[in-house]
This record gives sequence, structure tokens and C-alpha cells, in this order.
Amino acid sequence: MKTRAAVDVEHGQPLAIEEIELPDPNEEEVLVELYASGICHSQLHQLHNPTLARPLLLGHEATGVVTATGSAVTHVREGDRVMVTWVPRDITVEYPPVPRTRFNFRGRDVEGPNIYTWAEHVLAHEQMVIPLGDDVSVEDTSIIGCATVTGVGAVIGSAKVQPGDTVAVFGVGGVGINVLAGAQIARAGRIIAVDLNDEKLEFAKEFGATDVVNASEVDPVEAVNDMTGGGVDFSFDAIGAEVTLHQIVEVAKPGRLGAARGGTAVIVGIPQGPITIPQGLFPVGERHLIGSLGGSSHPVEDYPQYVEWYKQGALPLNKMITKRYNALDDINEGVRSLEAGEISGRSIMVYKRPE
Repeated sequence: MKTRAAVDVEHGQPLAIEEIELPDPNEEEVLVELYASGICHSQLHQLHNPTLARPLLLGHEATGVVTATGSAVTHVREGDRVMVTWVPRDITVEYPPVPRTRFNFRGRDVEGPNIYTWAEHVLAHEQMVIPLGDDVSVEDTSIIGCATVTGVGAVIGSAKVQPGDTVAVFGVGGVGINVLAGAQIARAGRIIAVDLNDEKLEFAKEFGATDVVNASEVDPVEAVNDMTGGGVDFSFDAIGAEVTLHQIVEVAKPGRLGAARGGTAVIVGIPQGPITIPQGLFPVGERHLIGSLGGSSHPVEDYPQYVEWYKQGALPLNKMITKRYNALDDINEGVRSLEAGEISGRSIMVYKRPE
């Protein structure tokens, strides 16, 4: 079949909105007509990378309806609403790599990524497709597959924050506000949001931030350490910049030799260069530094819980989505707005609404 997609044809140029041709599903694949897709900072990293092979399909969080399945697919069937994600839904350590997609573009057969959602249809391996009930918004839930699993998952799955713990979150964009929401769900005692933008910091209060720090006005390390009497139990970097990587380590509270371990700094944002550790903080203080990729998630179990929290009002996905574009043709404006820092929370593209 043919469908429209946003294709990165040439580095540094606008995305081309063109038809691609998809093969029939093999026995383990699912064809999904998409309802909505999130626009994520990770795609900016891909667009800025001149070394990636092109043409390139992008996007990795969406909702849609199944239009066809392979013979070995049993967890969804034609007509089911689903979430599409970049985190395999149900694998073991021994599970082989999820196969990459295939498509034809301008008469050329191309091997694509293992998932893409900046398109009106996606043909994906069954591991990238999660069932979604008919009783929730397909627009609000379109960001579960990346923003929520990455942010909420970092708190619940990777860090395992406990009631009463103190938390600091550096960077409160689309992923950062999900980290805040996760900390609130975990019943953290004090949740400090750190950013450079007052508007985003004010917005962060809607998702559980009890305190805010504008890092363009004060030293955020000093501010957080002063607020907490020496540091937090858990600090999260939702940006991945060198400066924020240092800061989350510096605000993780030190332990005391012979008595207690120190706090935990969690890298959530994807670093674009080498990771360095501030001198003098390791091993002194016995702090922990961990990475969280996709919230250390097991989607077959975790995604239904995210949906349930959304239905209960504990995970306000509708408030997190602050910009909705009504067509795939708006993707270049969506990319520009995100890159310019104009988006508080998450932006999505809406391709189709359920009939």
C-alpha cells in the first residue's frame, strides 16, 4: 500500500511530505493507520546528525487503529486501537533485535528504523504495538509511547522513588513534566523543578512541582542544596547537556561513611557528547549515577498502568499536550517550534480522529 510520510531526504533541508510504499505485513508485523503522533526532541537529534543514512523516517510515539496483521500476531487484531512505541513490549534478555522496517521511496527500496510515526500509516513488528482501550482519548494517549514511558518510567521503573523522597528535575519540557508527574504519583515529599524559562517553571507546578528554580537567575546547585539542607534523594536530568549532567550529580545528597549511602542522579535525556563526572564527588559521598533508557520499562505491564493513572486523573496527559497540529503537512512547523523553545510540554500531530 501507499501512504504519506515525512521523509528526511537531505540533511539540513525541510522534511519532504511524500508518498512511500509499504510491503504487505509479514507473519510478525502489524499495519496501523495512525491517529496521532508526538513530536519529540530525540528527532531533533536525528535531524541534526549528518552521519545518519537517508532517506530517513522519524517519530516513535503514536496511537492508531490496526488495519492488518501477520499470521503470528495474537495480541491485537484488525480494528483494535493501539499505542505505537519504540520500547519493545514484551521481550527477554535473549530476545533477538527487533527487525527494522522496509519501505519504497522514489522507486528505491529502503531499510528503515524499527519504528516511525511521522506518517499516516506504519508497518511495524508486533513488539512495537500495544493494545489501547476504546474508552480513552487517542490524542492524549499518543505521548505514552515515549514522553510518558521515558519520564514517568524513570521515576517508577529506573529510580524507584519512594514516598517522602526528595526529587529535583532539571529540564521541564515534554519528558521533564512526565518525570514530575511520576514523582507525584510516587508520593515524593518535595519535588523541585529546574529550568531556564519562567513560563515552563510555572507550568511545571501543574504536574507536581512543589518548588521551582530558574537556573538563568541563580546557581541551581546552590539553590537546590540550600532548599534541601544538602541535596536530594533523587535528581533527574531530562536534557542530557554536559552542564545539567554535572548539576544532577552535585545536588544528589552525599552519604556518610559507615552510616548511609548517598543520593542517586539519573540521566534521562540523551547526551550528545562524552559524559564527565565532576571531580571530587566520586567515590566521596557514595552517590549513585544511573542511566534510564525508556524508563527501564516492560510495556506489556507498564502501559496499561499509565493509561489507568490517566483515567484516574493522576497522569494529566491532556494538560501535557500544549500544541496540536491538524495535519502531517504541519510537521516542519512543529519541528521549528520545538527547536525554537516555543513548546511548553508536548506537541502532537493529529492525522485522523476515530469514526
